[in-house]
Amino acid sequence: MTTSPTIHIRGACPHDCPDTCATWVDVRDGVAVGFRADDAHPITQGWLCAKVRPYLDRVYHPDRLQHPLRRVGPKGAGRWERIGWDEALAEIATRWQQIIDTDGPAAILPYSYSGTLGLVQNVVTAARLFNRIGASGLERSICDAAASAAIAATLGAKWAPLAQDVEHANLVIIWGHNPASTNPHFMPFLRRAQRAGTKVIVIDPRRTTTARSADLLLQPKPATDGALALGMMNIIFAEGLHDEAWLETHALGWRELRERTTEYSPERVAGITGLAEEVIVALAREYATTKPALLKFSDGVQRHGNGGQTVRALLSLAAITGNIGMLGGGIFYSTSGYVVWDSEAVGHASECPPVPRIINMNRLGAALTGEASDPPIRALYVFNGNPAASTPNSSKIIEGLQREDLFVVVHDLFMTDTADYADIVLPATSQLEQVDLHKGYGHHFLQYNHQAIEPLGEARSNWDVMRALAEALGYEDTWLRQSVEEVIDEVLFATREHNPLLTGVTLERLQSEGTIPYASIEPGWVPFGDGVFPTPSGKVELASDAMVMAGLDRLPEYLPPAEFAGRIDDDQLVLLSGAAHHYVSSSLANLAVLMRKEGEPYLEINPADAAARGVADGGPVLVSNDRGSVRLRAIVTDDVPLGVVVSPKGPWARNAADGRNVNWLTSDALADLGGQSTFHSNLVTVHPVETAEATTGRRELAAMPGD
Repeated sequence: MTTSPTIHIRGACPHDCPDTCATWVDVRDGVAVGFRADDAHPITQGWLCAKVRPYLDRVYHPDRLQHPLRRVGPKGAGRWERIGWDEALAEIATRWQQIIDTDGPAAILPYSYSGTLGLVQNVVTAARLFNRIGASGLERSICDAAASAAIAATLGAKWAPLAQDVEHANLVIIWGHNPASTNPHFMPFLRRAQRAGTKVIVIDPRRTTTARSADLLLQPKPATDGALALGMMNIIFAEGLHDEAWLETHALGWRELRERTTEYSPERVAGITGLAEEVIVALAREYATTKPALLKFSDGVQRHGNGGQTVRALLSLAAITGNIGMLGGGIFYSTSGYVVWDSEAVGHASECPPVPRIINMNRLGAALTGEASDPPIRALYVFNGNPAASTPNSSKIIEGLQREDLFVVVHDLFMTDTADYADIVLPATSQLEQVDLHKGYGHHFLQYNHQAIEPLGEARSNWDVMRALAEALGYEDTWLRQSVEEVIDEVLFATREHNPLLTGVTLERLQSEGTIPYASIEPGWVPFGDGVFPTPSGKVELASDAMVMAGLDRLPEYLPPAEFAGRIDDDQLVLLSGAAHHYVSSSLANLAVLMRKEGEPYLEINPADAAARGVADGGPVLVSNDRGSVRLRAIVTDDVPLGVVVSPKGPWARNAADGRNVNWLTSDALADLGGQSTFHSNLVTVHPVETAEATTGRRELAAMPGD
């Protein structure tokens, strides 16, 4: 008996994480038998996070969709019939053409986000065919829109230092961010810096996994971060701790900002944030006098009504202390601005009808139920996303999905919460079954993902489906027929023409080497180190005309979220729905091994708040507001302060006894900038539920298949 040799295929983790790990897939007889980290990658360094270590469980999950399905019963009833790909494509093309003929192409809406972050299977797939159709555009602003707009106006680009260079910092402030769960490959560099003497301060309402190993944790009230930053600047300016020489040379509007911060005395900021005056003063002095100091934040800090102005305040704090452009200092938000794919090569928009309108993804439920009315949305195509589980105000989304006059197609690996309401469901490939190119937003590398195995069942990649639909619609444009490799080559060439960081990067090199660093960026390289900023003035714009045009103040300011300002019930608590440790939003949240590790969906509540409401640790609670309600298991803990409750996002509603998750509670109101989501601007009430009532029909985790 002979054993076939094992072959090793280079890949990249496709999920929404700054780390974008380099991987190897071990394949024997066409079957993936191993999924592991690349030892040689400078960031991955031979280990994978808890989320993707069991990735083969996802690839070979018994619930993988194997063939196209058509709904035969009422929406949401779970009754389907198997159909072939030719029949599915013909039906989609016919229905879309009918809608175009009667309501116009604007009645068709694609919905996608970060189920994969690949250039082709995400970015190009979301653009080309829908541009050609003339469909409605989607404002993909659920994650980082406010920060992106604030950084563009203030610094000019989303540039960040190398993760390794945190070792040069003497102080690191991690603000509203939990990298131990959401950027785990940054943590070894941070730990090394700590061992060498770097002080780490975490600012977060919740004592997170990251906070447990910090030197200091400060827990301000949710959504008051902007006020805290302005209060720190008040102290820094008042005590002459700002870097005036740097500001004179490199900043615009710093004197206006200094005047603005006089409104944010320690006394006022203490009243807003709940932190003691002396704590605010000490923090400001330490940050201003400890150089270099790195301020690291991510997306959670902007997901409230004042999110854009909050990010502007954080950027300003780094600027007035002269930390920007200093090795080991500055801002670490995202590296995604170093390489921005050439938009024309991505979408060929110049060859297509103009985009007729833009629908904000956070308002999907509202759009489906009447907010978009001229014309109404008649067709929804969902891929790389699960909006019924991951988009705010889920009950409104489901109400819209249940419309009989709405034609819904979902392309996914699994029957998700959203797919339950589809008319056509198409089976998708996993990362091991497709080719793509990835760029990280937490490091400075491009990574090529080779196809390791043949697609399982009748699964097809996102791009293959787009090509097939283009053919079914009769489009003959060559850029709708290209192979994945041809698309990558075209976009790389066009982007390389105007971006020297891609000098020498070719498709052939990527296929051969797997991982390629950006040219000219290496340890010790400092973003904005030359003092030049890609803003209209060439300086840091602390006072911004662009913000005035966006409807904001020229200067950072603090305003409480509208939902908080209108608070009328003292019994209400602020709900935060940050990232789960074992899921990537709703991706991977159906793997039994990860569900066991993450545990039954829960609500963390402070002991005093629990006692006042008769809530017992481990007991069932009903969490409610005017958008909906969800039943969760209470965890009574002082990890959250008075007035705050936390329930991580990610669990699928279809796996819960009540068929709901935390997004039945989250608001679809938009933030102050960029159409940003406001997942953390929510007020809820919490009440205990009789145990017998809550446990009737409860899903038993121990009995779940799939391990």
